[in-house]
Amino acid sequence: MASTLTDRLTRLVKTMRGQARITEDNVQDMLREVRMALLEADVALPVVRDFISRVKEKALGADVVGSLSPGQALVGIVNRELAATMGEGVADINLAAQPPAVILMAGLQGAGKTTTTAKLAKHLIEKRKKKVLTVSADVYRPAAIEQLKMVTKQAGAEWFPSSADDKPLAIVLAALDYAKKHYIDVLLVDTAGRLAIDEALMREITELHAALKPVETLFVVDAMQGQDAINTAKAFKEALPLTGIVLTKMDGDSRGGAALSVRQITGAPIKFAGTSEKIDGLEVFDAQRHAGRVLGMGDIVGLVEEVTKGVDMAAAQKLVDKVRGGDAFDLNDFLSQLSQMKKMGGLAGLVDKLPSQMLGGKAANLGQGDMDRAERDMRRMEGIICSMTPLERRKPDLLKATRKRRIAQGAGVQVQDVNRLLNQYEQMRDMMKKMKGGGMMKMMKRMAGAKGMGGPGGMR
Repeated sequence: MASTLTDRLTRLVKTMRGQARITEDNVQDMLREVRMALLEADVALPVVRDFISRVKEKALGADVVGSLSPGQALVGIVNRELAATMGEGVADINLAAQPPAVILMAGLQGAGKTTTTAKLAKHLIEKRKKKVLTVSADVYRPAAIEQLKMVTKQAGAEWFPSSADDKPLAIVLAALDYAKKHYIDVLLVDTAGRLAIDEALMREITELHAALKPVETLFVVDAMQGQDAINTAKAFKEALPLTGIVLTKMDGDSRGGAALSVRQITGAPIKFAGTSEKIDGLEVFDAQRHAGRVLGMGDIVGLVEEVTKGVDMAAAQKLVDKVRGGDAFDLNDFLSQLSQMKKMGGLAGLVDKLPSQMLGGKAANLGQGDMDRAERDMRRMEGIICSMTPLERRKPDLLKATRKRRIAQGAGVQVQDVNRLLNQYEQMRDMMKKMKGGGMMKMMKRMAGAKGMGGPGGMR
């Protein structure tokens, strides 16, 4: 939905240039584009109708103020209503209970419950400083218990052992008793899923809910599920008093459809979003920031958070001091920069948070195939540099034809790939020289003076 809606609105803003005011005709044009984008993203038809109705009502009563064009004003209305549909602001997780606070994870098989349980454990340990225990009540899926054990270890939480021969209710009650005796702050319960909704699943999870009395019942849903997410959400809402939603696989191609639909169908706030397969790939859901991403306005706050989290500040300062001291930027430094980018979620993670206009509109047009190719290129560059000797990394000028052939053979690539890497390295080295000579300030001033970085059509 993100790229489709961004493209449609960008085209609409361009066609509305020169129009002095919002009229019923240009509102209808915009609503047609928005409706098509939402339907293509598998947003439920009742949700689309309600959304379009609210946007139309707000748009026809809106005044165009300041330097905004009618197109920019209409995009602003869509942005606000998108955020309102997905829930205002941030809905924090509730841990206000006598320890252990129990969190029940519900959802269909394949939605990512087990991995999300471990991701949530890591979040609670790092952000809330809690002592966390996980337990699996999934006695039906082969290796489900062992999978939770493995990912829980990665998260740094404690795991309660269970067996496929045990009854789910007996497992969770034993885990709850253990948590009370060992002063656990939060007990995360990973429940069984099915490939489809069935009565047995609902009876079992209702029984577990009644016995555990959880402070949070989180509905885990695949963001790429589309229309099927609606039927699933309705069934779980009828069976359980859902307190929140976790959207998984938000880094996939079809972002947004489930986020709009599930929130409106259940009435429960979206609390978390899975942004990657990594154990730390879970972020607190912010409706306003996600709406900005959908509309190509980017998420600069999220980008800064990723940079702060992923960058080794000491290493960065060391590189700055090295360049200022007159030492050359070598291939070891270049390899370090590639490593830092991987820690920040790779190219896909960074581009996703940049406003599309910042890259001349290219960000919205980069498909998953382009991202995958770029990630592969980064891994190839790492392999090439690692095939060099320490001396060659420190002194790239030594790399003549014979050495390049040896490096290419060692990395399993062509000599052209080695030359391409060296060209990219030289470009970064030249940029570092400009930074040393005060060129960085000129670059920053140019960026600060750039127009149209707030969204489609340059909306601020």
